Amino acid sequence: MSIHHVLLSQRSSLSPSAARIADFILENLQLCSEITSQELAEKANVSQSSIIKFTQKLGYKGFTAFKLMLIKEQNLESVLLNPHTPIHSKINDQDSALTVAQKLVQEKQQALLNTTNAINYIEFEKVVNFINLAGRVQIMGIAGSALTAKDLSFKLLKLGITAISEQDSHIQMATANTLKKGDVQILISYSGTRKEILIAAQAAHEKGATIIALTGLKANPLRKIAHYCIDTIADEEKYRSSSISSRTAQNVITDLIFMSVLQKRGDNIKRLMHDISSTIKKV
Repeated sequence: MSIHHVLLSQRSSLSPSAARIADFILENLQLCSEITSQELAEKANVSQSSIIKFTQKLGYKGFTAFKLMLIKEQNLESVLLNPHTPIHSKINDQDSALTVAQKLVQEKQQALLNTTNAINYIEFEKVVNFINLAGRVQIMGIAGSALTAKDLSFKLLKLGITAISEQDSHIQMATANTLKKGDVQILISYSGTRKEILIAAQAAHEKGATIIALTGLKANPLRKIAHYCIDTIADEEKYRSSSISSRTAQNVITDLIFMSVLQKRGDNIKRLMHDISSTIKKV
């Protein structure tokens, strides 16, 4: 939450002198990033010690730390409001719909190529074997990755594999604790830092399940826990309005897992998939 929004949210609970300080800062954000605590005290008609106590109450060590954060926020806002700053990856707010479409296709295509070219297919074959022989498969993702997780779980169910993908993080963590040797946990997280994912991974690891992570290239805590990692490569590190290319990279991996397991299960599974499709068509 920005300093501006913090001051607004706490305004009603402040003492009269603190309220005067907050009001002055809210009306003069740019000026407050340039003046000293003594100058601010004079302009807000309070003591300098009141300024120090006020900034400490907000969670800063003092006025200097508060001022540095204010400058940082203003610099960030300046960058964001710059018309040349992309709204996502290489897409600008001045691009036509046609240009946006072309840039999106290029971004997604690059993610697909980079991700599939980076796969260690010897390791991938081991991953497919674990999933094919698993007693149960838990698939977990948060936010955008949850959509990919749910899609993969449905695909594996059509292959006769008991696949579990819950949206609620508490249920996910509880499920992780029920896994055992012979089960597989697939964790989908581009950053590899989500707390819920890491807790579930550690729980499943301790129970003896095989941990498979679909995650970004950078070193992250999830890579340290997982037995196998499949890299998802996406060029959206700096300007990322949504997990567009990273989810594209995740989807090509999960689709590849589905097709690889389907190949292993042979002709018998074709009848099951036909029966499922026929049942759904009756609805």
